[in-house]
Amino acid sequence: MSFQAGGIDNTNEALLGGKAIIIGGSVAGLMTAKVLSAFYREILIVEKDVLPDQPVNRTGTPHGFHPHRFTNRGKMITERLFPGYEQDLLALGAPSSFQKTVHNMNQYGSVVGKYPRNDIKFSRAALEWVLRRRVQELPQVHFLTNHDVIELAAAPDSSAVTGVKIRNRAQGGMDIRMAADLVVDTSGRQSKLAAWLEQLGYAVPTPDLLKVSIGYSTRRYQVPKHLHHLCEEWDVINIAGQPANGTYTGVFSFIENHVAEMVLYRPGGQYPPTDAEAFERCVERLPTPIIAEILQQLEPITSPRGYRVEALYRHHYEQMSKWPKGLLVLGDAYCIFDPIFGQGMTVAALEAEALESCLKEQRNEPAADFERQVLHQIQTVIEPAWWLNCANDLQWEDVEYEGTEPLQGVALARKYMALLLKQGTLADPKLFGLYWAVNTLSVSPREIWNPVMVEAVLSSTEEGKQILQELLQLFDQPLREILPQLLPSFACEAV
Repeated sequence: MSFQAGGIDNTNEALLGGKAIIIGGSVAGLMTAKVLSAFYREILIVEKDVLPDQPVNRTGTPHGFHPHRFTNRGKMITERLFPGYEQDLLALGAPSSFQKTVHNMNQYGSVVGKYPRNDIKFSRAALEWVLRRRVQELPQVHFLTNHDVIELAAAPDSSAVTGVKIRNRAQGGMDIRMAADLVVDTSGRQSKLAAWLEQLGYAVPTPDLLKVSIGYSTRRYQVPKHLHHLCEEWDVINIAGQPANGTYTGVFSFIENHVAEMVLYRPGGQYPPTDAEAFERCVERLPTPIIAEILQQLEPITSPRGYRVEALYRHHYEQMSKWPKGLLVLGDAYCIFDPIFGQGMTVAALEAEALESCLKEQRNEPAADFERQVLHQIQTVIEPAWWLNCANDLQWEDVEYEGTEPLQGVALARKYMALLLKQGTLADPKLFGLYWAVNTLSVSPREIWNPVMVEAVLSSTEEGKQILQELLQLFDQPLREILPQLLPSFACEAV
């Protein structure tokens, strides 16, 4: 199998530093390493796991067994960083989605059609394997596995991070200090960054929390040879859960080597079962029997495996009055998202792209507050996905938001997005596509949250007209002046 390095070529440009240390070798860490390879002479990825020598799940990613995907935006960025990475996935037996049937069902009806792009479906283990092999070929990048980062090393006045203290997980003995010009935390949900900063004397803001109590259970099935045609017919069957009725979301799709995966999901503390018989009964109770009928023909190869997320969090490191030089944070260590929307890896790719842009600016016009600029830029990337997560999940009973700042426009968003989905499902496929393009971060929320679009959607139904009339009467202003007062700034810029 051929693995290409590809992606970024700045070999003739001046380097920004000698050594960078990345904490964590997951997807965000691998993308960060690829970006930094054009700006630093040496990059060390410190990873707590012993990395597998084949595409299998790691101990340190307990959610890795469950479905993962890139949205189109994430795929485009990943393709630029790792050209031809999907060809490597195909060589591992991953299927393409092109011209296969997509069945989306929600509370308003179903939208069925052929998938228009040649996207490759994969397991998390296969994707990590492919990207890690690409990164391992970079001469500047090295891995230190089976080690924990236990502390940040800092200047005497804590104004700068100068490296890390690490510990071998397999051996006793003294801790080791390693110096670096830049330390990037991509350690994910196990990040200790807030505690480390507090140990250095920094005041860390309380993160925003979305108390979702999400549960999801996934089971995998082998497709018998005489049914391989199913893998050529179907891309995905997505039966959306209905907050009003408290029903599970069920999603069926394929990964490598004719393996199907089925996930049941719900926020609000009503967790799907991990018992095999109970799991299958829940699939049978979905609003349509289409998935259950397919599963009855397949061979289960695992028991259902569950994973729970008590709360989504969004840190606000960019709001800190002081921040140490030589320290950055990306990926799940900064913010995590509801996994059902498939945004996490795409946001990580967007953050890596933002970091690359900031590094280029820093090389051309060095700024003293470079790290703070990066944190602000990453928060700009995070905001649309976080807001969309909150607007969607707050529809469910027992989901609560707890943040230092109120969520802007969520009440309006829930009503408007429901109307947009309803019209897209029943009458206008273009609106349906736009609804999903925004939710998958392929286009800006401005595409649906601009005055022209909002007025058109609300004016097309009696329910919408009533919402529009109430808005206009309450504010006594034109809609173009109302929306900036109700919504985050990303949604109110001129299109």
